[in-house]
Amino acid sequence: MENNVQSSCGNKTPIILSVLALIMAIVVLVFQFVGEKGPKVTIPEGDSEVAAQRGDIVYVRMDTLIMQYDMASDLSSTFQAEAQAVQDDLNKRGRKLESDMKSFENQYQKGLLTRSNAEQQQNALLKRQQELQNLANQKQLELQEKEYVMNNQIIYAIKTYLEEYNKVRGYAAILTTTDVSNTVIVGNVALDITQEVVEGLNAEYIKVRNKN
Repeated sequence: MENNVQSSCGNKTPIILSVLALIMAIVVLVFQFVGEKGPKVTIPEGDSEVAAQRGDIVYVRMDTLIMQYDMASDLSSTFQAEAQAVQDDLNKRGRKLESDMKSFENQYQKGLLTRSNAEQQQNALLKRQQELQNLANQKQLELQEKEYVMNNQIIYAIKTYLEEYNKVRGYAAILTTTDVSNTVIVGNVALDITQEVVEGLNAEYIKVRNKN
């Protein structure tokens, strides 16, 4: 029984989708320069290694950014803990049901139950099994929805930051690439703005987190 529950919700493959997988569906984010205004977000200054100039086409390594973005890490940790709690609860229910089924089978084989009583207990156990399967399916859908929202929150935060960031930097376009998508197969490292964006995103996230 426990294996059935685990296959429905315990197996993290159908439940836990990676943030990066959703981001890769976007493939390319392009932000056109819309005119210089005062920055509304934190932009690292001083020791930045970015040598790109206004009007350049630059790129962000999204896999690296997601791994180093504190907001993504915090949301992912919270989600993983919730998913694990759901899995543990379903496994506990599954073990209890399996134990009750074995107890029923043992009593039935020893002739300790009347036919009527045996039918009632068997029907009750089958009902519990179906209810547990339904609960596992429901929890899986709930977790998928929560992860979808979480991924959208991360993408929205990155997109919003880059829009404001580019009002200051004035790049012609900001592309995204990963080791899998290879939107940028070969690029001048001077056009890689990943670390500067990570630092700015984390600084913005710290501001928001400190307010809450």
